[in-house]
Amino acid sequence: MAKTILITGASTGIGAATARRFAAGNRVIIHYHSSSSEANAVAAAVQRTGGTAHVVQANLATDAGCRELASFAAETCGQLDVLVNNSGGLVRRCPARQLEWHLMQEVFALNAFSTMMLSSLCIPLLERGEHPCIVNVTSIAVRHGAPSATIYGAAKGALDTFTRGLAKELAPTIRVNAVAPGVIDTPFHARVTTPEKMAEFKASTPVRRIGQPEEIAEAIAFLADSLFMTGETVDVNGGLFMR
Repeated sequence: MAKTILITGASTGIGAATARRFAAGNRVIIHYHSSSSEANAVAAAVQRTGGTAHVVQANLATDAGCRELASFAAETCGQLDVLVNNSGGLVRRCPARQLEWHLMQEVFALNAFSTMMLSSLCIPLLERGEHPCIVNVTSIAVRHGAPSATIYGAAKGALDTFTRGLAKELAPTIRVNAVAPGVIDTPFHARVTTPEKMAEFKASTPVRRIGQPEEIAEAIAFLADSLFMTGETVDVNGGLFMR
């Protein structure tokens, strides 16, 4: 049966790979913040695979932006089966000795508040869906704290806790899980991580390589289909973190 899936931050990286993974036979809402040409390219790929694509722009770091996106989903589709909260970003690295209030607000708004608000707004749409679920994209930062980017790590940690709380509150109707990616080859690192640091990550990862967006998309699809899983965070990091 065809699903309706809303994916935030879907113009590049993990979000784009997830849109392509869900494409065949499904309706995919592709959210983007600033990359309209890339978002349209993802939409074209979805349509070539046999899916239906809707492209929408919104600034999810604001209350208004979250409401605009939820309203678009309601007016366009009327319901949701899967909400993938992927939108986020490190913004910039900041040593713990030099934390700035406005940067903390910006990072938390982008990585935590956006997911919390959009999830809340989309509950009525998900309640109309078939086996509805939410999948949040957190980070390996929730495991190691993200030295030099502790604000980002803390924001993703808040989202990790939010995942478990929301799973309990929305059960049994809506399942809520998360994926915590390791170091993935996306534009995220191109902006904030030096080539030397990426080589260091690769060397310290047991599988000796950087992850690909498609590998995280597979984990997201697995959680969307796993009807007996809720409140779980799945680590996909090549062994960089093990429990």
